[in-house]
Amino acid sequence: MEHQVYVPAPASRLREALADPARVARALPGLQQDAGAAPGSGRVKVRIGSHSITYRGSLRVTARDDGSYAVDGDATEARGDGAVKLALTLRLADTDEGCEVTVTGTASAGGRVAELAPEAVESAATRLLNRFVEGLGEARPEPPEQPPPVFETETPPPSLAPEPVEEPLPEIFAEAAHARRTMIGRSAEEVDHAPPRGRYAPVPAPQTVAAGSALRWAAPAAAVALASAIVVTRALRKRR
Repeated sequence: MEHQVYVPAPASRLREALADPARVARALPGLQQDAGAAPGSGRVKVRIGSHSITYRGSLRVTARDDGSYAVDGDATEARGDGAVKLALTLRLADTDEGCEVTVTGTASAGGRVAELAPEAVESAATRLLNRFVEGLGEARPEPPEQPPPVFETETPPPSLAPEPVEEPLPEIFAEAAHARRTMIGRSAEEVDHAPPRGRYAPVPAPQTVAAGSALRWAAPAAAVALASAIVVTRALRKRR
């Protein structure tokens, strides 16, 4: 096979991307990398006509002395016995407004893809290759991880610092805890109408006895005695 792809980016940018396995993996469309695996290893779902085939494999890029790049890949069907192998060569050439990438090589496939129409297989391979080369021109290196700001970093306590001493609770908290303990098991009505205790209990008004209090109680008795005397006097006068 031989195919050419135009990329609106300088050839130097594509060379930097091809030298970084992580950027090569990001340029491959639909690649789902395996956790802990090397960049370029994982699964890719390829759509061919009305069919979709998922492959699991790896892709490797090697720079050659003549300035070209060798791209080798092999994969097997995730659900099946089919396998795919490819050996490609990429040559980059600068143009007035970008870069032209020439792809040559061979590819072999078996399994489900061999049962599909050759035109559909060729169209899917060309589409996948175009997106891969264009992705190399758009790939950017990942920014380095920045350390957290100083004010967000937790400062560990010194190893020689004394252990914190638990201070006793203030008296007001002890009284509140006692009040809660005494209310456990009482009905809601009793709790609502129960007078507060402890520090919050109401202070009774002082009992003061005024000087006129005895007179207020003695005045009715004197009036009764006077009325009785008047009645007795009148009764004695009538008898005479």
